[in-house]
Amino acid sequence: MDKKNTFNSSVYRYFVISSADKKAMRVMKSIFVILFFFIHLSCHSQHKKNFKAKEIYTSENLIITQISEHSFIHTSFKQTNDFGNVPCNGLIVKNGSETIVFDTPTNDKVSEELIQWINKTLHSKINAVIPTHFHDDSAGGLQAFHNHNIPSYSYMKTIELAKENNFVVPQNSFKDSLILKVGNEKTITKFFGEGHTKDNSVGYFPSENILFGGCLLKELEAGKGYLGDANVKAWSSTVEKVKKEFPNVKIVVPGHGEYGDQSLLDYTINLFKIQ
Repeated sequence: MDKKNTFNSSVYRYFVISSADKKAMRVMKSIFVILFFFIHLSCHSQHKKNFKAKEIYTSENLIITQISEHSFIHTSFKQTNDFGNVPCNGLIVKNGSETIVFDTPTNDKVSEELIQWINKTLHSKINAVIPTHFHDDSAGGLQAFHNHNIPSYSYMKTIELAKENNFVVPQNSFKDSLILKVGNEKTITKFFGEGHTKDNSVGYFPSENILFGGCLLKELEAGKGYLGDANVKAWSSTVEKVKKEFPNVKIVVPGHGEYGDQSLLDYTINLFKIQ
């Protein structure tokens, strides 16, 4: 083979090998990008899974516990004759610089404390407050929110019962369910049927699979509690509907006591099952 042919052959092999190398590098780069994406996703999911709840604010009348990256339980207290000083839970969900609050603290003074904490610590606008039933452990501090021009929303029966009992009345009603935006996410509030009261609704935050059951749901090992306005016969079937509607729920927050997982739904269903 003469020098010219040898040179041409070498050049040909160089370009063929270079082309193959470039293709291989592109494939490797694509694989690296995909692997990086899944590793990042896995780490993010693991971080969510391993989130440790912590009390981040405590005063004489109010406790705030962070239970996920963007959700917080607010706990205030109600003195009762039958059950002593009862802790009462509500939920705050946050996205971007916006929040929505499910249930008010038990009175206006503590609601004011909560509003100030959200504004100053979370640096967030409160888009809405949603009392999930008409009792004062759900709506007792509603006037404080109205004083700050924060709109309130409740199931239509809650508004009816608030009027009948001369309580502060939520401003906006919904018939079956309500979807509200919080930042780039949404919240769902829905009435599934009677239980603790004729009007008890629940709230759901899909982006973190958190269910606020309010007084419709019981903490593990709890008794039946106050039944003065309850429909005990319907209670279990109502909670069964909630469980069916939100099969992906990870965190369940009851109206009183410790939060948990789907086991709170099952516990409440069994507690009120007709024997």
